[in-house]
Amino acid sequence: MGKDEHNKAKGKNSFAQTPKNQLTDHIDVEFSQALADEDDREAQERARDADKRVKD
Repeated sequence: MGKDEHNKAKGKNSFAQTPKNQLTDHIDVEFSQALADEDDREAQERARDADKRVKD
């Protein structure tokens, strides 16, 4: 939110933080290890490493 937007009347701002077409309905998406590419595998490894750091 910019400085100029603080002075507007409440409820008048028509720009939401997240556009309506990008909102999700929180549906879980199935992940297939067979279809995973190298980026997916790297992301999983980094997530496991981060979890280990948090637990220790």
